[in-house]
Amino acid sequence: MNYRNLGKAGVKISAIGIGCNQFGGKVDADGAKAAVQRALDEGINFFDTADVYGKPDGSSEEFLGAALQGERKRVVIATKVRFKMGEGPNDVGASRYHIMNAVEASLRRLRTDHFDLYQIHAWDESVPVEVTLHALDDLVRAGKVRYIGTSQFSAWQLAHTNALAGMMGWEPLVAIQAHYNLLERDAVREVLPYCAWANVGLLPYFPLAGGLLTGKYTRGEPPPAGSRGEFSPYVKNRLTDSNFDKLDKLRAFADSRGHTLHDLAFAWLLSNNHISSVIAGATTPEQVTMNANTIEWKLSDENLAEMKEK
Repeated sequence: MNYRNLGKAGVKISAIGIGCNQFGGKVDADGAKAAVQRALDEGINFFDTADVYGKPDGSSEEFLGAALQGERKRVVIATKVRFKMGEGPNDVGASRYHIMNAVEASLRRLRTDHFDLYQIHAWDESVPVEVTLHALDDLVRAGKVRYIGTSQFSAWQLAHTNALAGMMGWEPLVAIQAHYNLLERDAVREVLPYCAWANVGLLPYFPLAGGLLTGKYTRGEPPPAGSRGEFSPYVKNRLTDSNFDKLDKLRAFADSRGHTLHDLAFAWLLSNNHISSVIAGATTPEQVTMNANTIEWKLSDENLAEMKEK
């Protein structure tokens, strides 16, 4: 396994991370333990979850916490707060009230006394960002959080938040999770350039575009039974002729070099040094190993130049 800096934080995380969004849903406690153990065997030390993952009832955090018992010093744990976790008016959002309650619940579920990376899951227009940032800074100073980050922020939101942190002497956001893969490249316009300039680590989510970049979907045929394509709007909306045209070109590129479309999806992302880790969901130990093995393919400058046209 290769390891990279988490932005300017300095902490080293595995180039391939484990996304735990299926823990507590498709993956039961035993399955989560098996996937986590395989990840550790492969040298993966970065695990990403959220309080809302699972049913949502915190079960993803619970399963991950149980699976990592005895391994805490080996790993970097990231979780998130923002979305609805109850029926009360304050059981959602990025307010100090909700964050302070949510962090204690997540610490209990993950069976730890601190998070390595605590992330705001999305921008909250109802709360001034300085309120959110001050609460996060207090958590760092209290030792409950080592570093802070975010997910789904636009470039201006990320830049504004970190400018405010600098002005106030608060902890900055060291990483952002962004929607970025071979079929979704909008992040290259503003988010990636800002990350490169400010040394903020980029953590791409949906690196396989919900399975489209694994080759499991075929043009003109219904999605395989049990796949995301049966129920996920994200996948259904992307089963278009234009995307299949792109997939055909990408698959041909990978095949001609003795690799799979799946390999290419990871290798292309990892060719960018500003990407700290590619967060990949895995439901089985075999998928964990398949993802981990993708670090072996290094795309050349010529390869990357050709990829810009695909």
